[in-house]
Amino acid sequence: MYRFVARLEPDDVRTIAAQAFVEMLESGFTRVGEFHYVHHGVGGRPYADIGELATQVIAAADETGIGLTLLPVFYAHSDFGDAPPRADQRRFVNGIDDFSRLVQSAERHAQRLPDAVVGVAPHSLRAVNLTELTAVTALRRKAPVHIHVAEQVREVEQCVAWSGQRPVAWLLERAHVDERWCLVHATHVDDTELGSLVRSGAVVGLCPVTEADLGDGVFPAGLYVARGGRFGIGSDSNVSIDAAIELRTLEYGQRLTHRARNVMAGQAGASTGRSLFDAALSGGTQAVSGRATAPAGLAPGQSADLFSLDRSHPALTGRSGDALLDSWIFATRSDAIDRVWRRGRCVVRNGRHVAREGIARRFAGTVQRLLA
Repeated sequence: MYRFVARLEPDDVRTIAAQAFVEMLESGFTRVGEFHYVHHGVGGRPYADIGELATQVIAAADETGIGLTLLPVFYAHSDFGDAPPRADQRRFVNGIDDFSRLVQSAERHAQRLPDAVVGVAPHSLRAVNLTELTAVTALRRKAPVHIHVAEQVREVEQCVAWSGQRPVAWLLERAHVDERWCLVHATHVDDTELGSLVRSGAVVGLCPVTEADLGDGVFPAGLYVARGGRFGIGSDSNVSIDAAIELRTLEYGQRLTHRARNVMAGQAGASTGRSLFDAALSGGTQAVSGRATAPAGLAPGQSADLFSLDRSHPALTGRSGDALLDSWIFATRSDAIDRVWRRGRCVVRNGRHVAREGIARRFAGTVQRLLA
C-alpha cells in the first residue's frame, strides 16, 4: 500500500476514487464515508492548497453522483506513545494547525456538492494522542467523527502495554464519545467495553469482508445488537465492494462464532435479510450524518436514494416482501441490482453505472502506469 500511495498524483486520486464510487453505487451504496488520509504531494511535499487531494475526492463524487461524507484523517504518529511517523507516512501527517486548514479547505470545496458532509477522522489511538484527539474532534462539533480502534489483537496488546487499558475502554473513558462517533472495526471488545459502547450511542463501523480478508477477527454483533447497539457497514481495504456480500459475511461470521443460524434476525421467524438491512441503513445513516435522529431511508424532505432489484434474476424468482432481501443478501451475486437512483437521478441502469466505461478506462490506465 505504501509503495502504491507514494506515487499517486492528484489525477490518480480522482480516478481511483471514481472507480471505487462506481462500484459502490452498482452494489447499492448511495453514500460514502470517505476516510481520506493522503493529503500531501510525493515525498510529503505540501500542495499550495492543503486540500488539493480532498478536492479530487470531491470531484470523483461529483462525477459519479454518490453522496459524500468526507472525513479528512488526522495522522501524527506511527505507534502508541507518540512514536514519530515513518518516512513512508509523510503524505499523511499534519499538525493541528495545518489539519484545521485542511478541514476548512475541504468544507469550502465540498460546497459544490448539494448534500456533502465534512467530518473529521482521528486515524487511531496509535496515530493520535489525547491532546490531539481533543483538538481534532473540537474542530467540527456537530459533524461525524470516525476512528479506527481495536481492529487487531496485536493492537489491543500494544495498547494495554502502553496504557494499562484496552483501546475501546481507553477511548470511552477519555473522549466524549457520543452519537456522532463511528468506531471503525472495534473487533476486539470485552463484555464491559461492549456495554459501555452501547450506552455511548456511537455506531460501530463494521467491514466484514475486510476483517475476514485480513484475518482480524469477528465483532460480537449478535450480542451488541441484542443490547441495543447500532452498526453500519463499509469497506476498509476495498478488496471487494459489495453491500450484499458485506451483510452476508457479517451474518455468516456470527453463525460460525455461535454455531447457530439466523443470529442477526433478532427473533425466531424474523427475516434475517430485513433485520440486517434495516439495522445497517439506520446505523449507516447515523455514521455518515453524525446524528442518531437522522431519518434513514425514504422520508419527506430527504434525498431520493434508492435501488431496485432485477425480478428476473434466478435467485429472486417467486420471491416477494422481505424474502427479496433475504435472497438478495444470501443467494445472489453482484448482478441482482437493476437500477440505482441518487437524489432522484438514475446513476445505474441495467446494473451498470452510466459513466462506467469511461471511468474504467481511466482507472485501468492509471493502475497500469502506477504498477509499471
